[in-house]
Amino acid sequence: MNRKIIRSVVLFAAVAVLGGCEETLTVQNPNQGETSRVLGTPADAENLLGSFYRRWMSGVYGSGTDVQGMANIFSLMNYSSLANDGQNSHAPFSGATNYNNPGNVVQNNQFRLYSILSEVNRVESEFRKKVIGGLTLGSPAQDARAMAFANFLRGLSLGYIAMMHDSAGIVTENTGPLDAGVLYGYSTVAESAYVAFERALTLTDASLAATGGNGFPLPSTWIPSPTSFTGPAFKQLVRSYRARIRANMARTPAERAAVDWAAVIADAAAGITADHEITTSTTTGPDYTWRNRWIAGLWHQMPPFFIGMADTSGSYAAWIATPVSARGAGNNGFFMATPDLRFPQGATRTAQIADFPLTQCSNTPATKCKRYFLNRPASTDSYSGEGWGWSNYDFVRFESWRRRGDAGSARNGATMFMSASEIRLLRAEGLYRQGNFAAAGALVNVSRTAAMAGTPLVATGGGLPAITVFDATTPVPGGNACVPKVPVAPYNVIACGNLWEALKYEKRIETAYTHYVPWYLDGRGWGDLPETTPLFWAVPFQELQARGKSISQLYGAGIGAGNAPNSAAGPSVYGW
Repeated sequence: MNRKIIRSVVLFAAVAVLGGCEETLTVQNPNQGETSRVLGTPADAENLLGSFYRRWMSGVYGSGTDVQGMANIFSLMNYSSLANDGQNSHAPFSGATNYNNPGNVVQNNQFRLYSILSEVNRVESEFRKKVIGGLTLGSPAQDARAMAFANFLRGLSLGYIAMMHDSAGIVTENTGPLDAGVLYGYSTVAESAYVAFERALTLTDASLAATGGNGFPLPSTWIPSPTSFTGPAFKQLVRSYRARIRANMARTPAERAAVDWAAVIADAAAGITADHEITTSTTTGPDYTWRNRWIAGLWHQMPPFFIGMADTSGSYAAWIATPVSARGAGNNGFFMATPDLRFPQGATRTAQIADFPLTQCSNTPATKCKRYFLNRPASTDSYSGEGWGWSNYDFVRFESWRRRGDAGSARNGATMFMSASEIRLLRAEGLYRQGNFAAAGALVNVSRTAAMAGTPLVATGGGLPAITVFDATTPVPGGNACVPKVPVAPYNVIACGNLWEALKYEKRIETAYTHYVPWYLDGRGWGDLPETTPLFWAVPFQELQARGKSISQLYGAGIGAGNAPNSAAGPSVYGW
């Protein structure tokens, strides 16, 4: 949404994350001398730039005190009755709204991503201004490498702000004090991000072709990862992020359909082909709460709305036939049985608990969990809040990293940060939307049919029957045991899904908790969110007030007087 905001001077703070600690640096107005001091020498400038992927990561993943808790509740990927991070106040079906008034209980959560990523945008712009103005880091190859990385940071910072907020400022190397006060609609901000990613690709090639030392690969501290980011590897990562951001910018099904899917397909095809991992620590993040599991039945459990689509026992059919307000009656959590190998196997709760005890992976470093989801011991159930959110199931795919890391220390070591399945399924969605059902179906089948592998055996996919009829209508194979089953009109009954539903199902199961609010970003574009769910977050009130807006001019998102128009989801395609 576009809102014209009066011009004013806005200053940003830069925080360098070096050696596992945060040191606050104030990056002043570009006309003031402090910027020259911070970026005054080649070594200072390059060291500051090299710390800012970690600063971006801190803004997106560095704390549970952000909008992830709210967005995950909105998208039905998570349920918790706790007030932490606005979870219980943002439960669907009860008029949840993204309030944006001073003093609201999640005001800091709503400000975090916007403020830190705006800071990243400011710093990369100041760096690029220095290099354009004549600062050299040592060689043409080194200069081009740094400029490629700066543009990558620009694409990430602007892209993520645009995905989550309705508008934002855009700082460039030419921004003056008055220009810094302008807010642009999210589509304009997104275009700036795409252009920055393209420059990152071009400058990577320029660095590879240039003379001098200290070109690619990137220094290992810039993107902490087991991967050495050579020029080609860095370009794969850039294109993967651009594919993700471009597809997920859409707020509605109409906008999702209008995405430049040819561009998404091209980027995804040139993107990562194996999971992108980062090397984490408890001091440099990401904060573990974005992958937290159930704690005393309160912090996290998987609601049945989407995981229930895997059920073949009849439980999901009965659950969908029950009014939302009556689900969970009698303090009963949802139980299902499924042939999908990513879930515990067995026809009873006892059998499923025996099939996959959490100790299989939680007590041993660098050990993949046998399943993505766990049926927790019944003795540890502790249901509270809305009954529709209750189930026996927790997400535990990354529990080994969360508890033991690589070598026995919790959250220290390599962990998946971008799934190759996500990028493959972005490509599949584009091909499906272009009518190339066979190519889309082949990509869906990769994870749909993948079975158990390794020692010990772990699920690498669903182990489900391959889709062999590629069109927009034919139900997936399996008969009464088909997966997925989806609600259909009048939305109190279910039926076997088609290729499109299989694609969406695979995307949900393969990307759950792998990156920032995945089900929310996909869900709003697919029309899957519950009706009236907010579709974005407004520019935080702190920013609006800094730009001279009065209390009466502040606004939020979702239903309610004074909120942004068209900021709430319409009826879900599944009738909820």
